[in-house]
Amino acid sequence: MRTNFAIRLAAALAPATILFAAGTANAATCEEAFVKKGNAITGLRFTAAVTVADLPPAVAIGQMRGLVAAKGYDIMADEAEYGSMLIEQPMTGGARAFPIQITATQTGGIGTVVMEAKLRAGQTVGSDPAKAEMCGILNQIQGGKAGAAAAKKGAVATTVAAAPVKISALGFSQQVSKDTERNAAGVLTRYKGKQFTIDGSVEYVTKDGKDFRVGYKVPNPWEQAIRLPNQAPFKTDIVCYMAPGQAAYSLQLKPDKGIKLTGTIEDFDEYKHIIWLKDCRPAQ
Repeated sequence: MRTNFAIRLAAALAPATILFAAGTANAATCEEAFVKKGNAITGLRFTAAVTVADLPPAVAIGQMRGLVAAKGYDIMADEAEYGSMLIEQPMTGGARAFPIQITATQTGGIGTVVMEAKLRAGQTVGSDPAKAEMCGILNQIQGGKAGAAAAKKGAVATTVAAAPVKISALGFSQQVSKDTERNAAGVLTRYKGKQFTIDGSVEYVTKDGKDFRVGYKVPNPWEQAIRLPNQAPFKTDIVCYMAPGQAAYSLQLKPDKGIKLTGTIEDFDEYKHIIWLKDCRPAQ
């Protein structure tokens, strides 16, 4: 699976700080210190870092938030006061999201920001695009008054909304199920507020108060003719709450009818294995 690193990537790994002699004139540049480890079978890892004078950890993370939000990364966790951030390159219809950790430290007035991208097994990307993306972000970090001003602005930045992700109901169900199996606590953080265009067929249509609710038909893993390697042992049901004005459309649906709806992720239940979308409409 090919991952478009030129679009998004960032990360942090504390051991990489040994590549820098903080406070010395001979500190390596981001490009010189860039490191690639692992392989596509077990998972690639890319690490990069910069050192900047007069850069407290909270100021570094504030700036990083603004930079990565503008490039469309998902911000999973932001603990600026501890110099820590976790972001992800968002999933697309053909590539899974992967975690990117950012760590900021300061010693003797010199700040170090380290990034580590951990690609999932099977994902590949060249070193040059990875280096260009990571160092392109890190090299924008500033110290002193300019850095503090940039951090203040970046601390309230939110990720730029992306176009709806197009995916099949089975593919999305498997994706969310695998994410649930790995760490259920991150599922809603990862998906809430994102738009998806989901292609599949109707399981049921029902009235829920004033709203029409449409369930997608998703087979259980043991009912599938072909199962993916390492697939989760359960399915995640997908439910769409139709947008106002969609009553006529909803009343014409019936079980097994093909549908392609665009909606926004609203909620998730890790125990019942259900994910809900709101304001669903037929895809144009």
